[in-house]
Amino acid sequence: MAPYGTEPESNGRRRDLIAAGVFLVVAFSTLFLSQPTQQTISTGLQVSVLRPFMGVQRRLAAARIRAAQADSMLARIDSLSEMLASHSALVDENRTLRGLLELSERAGPQYLPATVLRPGTPGSESMFIVDVGRRDGIRNNAPVVGPFGLVGVIREVREGDAVGMDWTHPDFRASAMLEDGSAFGLVERDPGDFREEDRLVLNGIPFNLEVVEGAMVVTSGLGGIYPRGIPIGRVGGQNDAEGEWRKSYWLEPVVQPGAATHVLVLTEGASPGVSGLWAPDSIR
Repeated sequence: MAPYGTEPESNGRRRDLIAAGVFLVVAFSTLFLSQPTQQTISTGLQVSVLRPFMGVQRRLAAARIRAAQADSMLARIDSLSEMLASHSALVDENRTLRGLLELSERAGPQYLPATVLRPGTPGSESMFIVDVGRRDGIRNNAPVVGPFGLVGVIREVREGDAVGMDWTHPDFRASAMLEDGSAFGLVERDPGDFREEDRLVLNGIPFNLEVVEGAMVVTSGLGGIYPRGIPIGRVGGQNDAEGEWRKSYWLEPVVQPGAATHVLVLTEGASPGVSGLWAPDSIR
């Protein structure tokens, strides 16, 4: 019995040439057929041999259309989200400016409106610049306030502007009291692991005094820097107790320094008491 082997390469090539020639003859001959006959052959091929390929082509075309529609929809959603975010930011800014305008009207000319600028350099996160200075009557240690309460204090005054620090600065201190005057203490910053975790703490509250959560803490006027009555924050809970003679409490600040863009700065000769400037419904 003769051994089985592969087909010679010349035979395979000859078969391919013959098949190609047949297809060419058939294709060329269709050019001389009548139009109805060509249409009949085309229809027959589409519903038989070419049907799977045409189905794949239709599915690919439909997929491209769906992809284009999805991209268009995503673009519309992104545009709408951007519009909503811008609208929300404008609403917040308008509310802040309206509150500052009302506060300025109640405070009178001894409080100068100013715009807050942040240096944006490493190590200066707790500092800010206001666009009023010595020529406007600003002095060192002038309190800086917003529509909701205390923002910070001026540390350096220049001719046309001034540098201040907010409550997140390590050196921030403010003599404070409960709004009803039942207890006095000192408010200072308690640093967290990250700047976003910095908190305010009210120290020096008598041990036997129970302070309810939500109680407002304001400046006491002691120390000669902050006038009496500027809102600082609300009691958020007890922090610690030292023995049995005093306690400290966490505060939820009424002002987030990073959100303060427009403020009022007290000038020389300002009133020592400002408790009537912040209406209860204007404080967070």
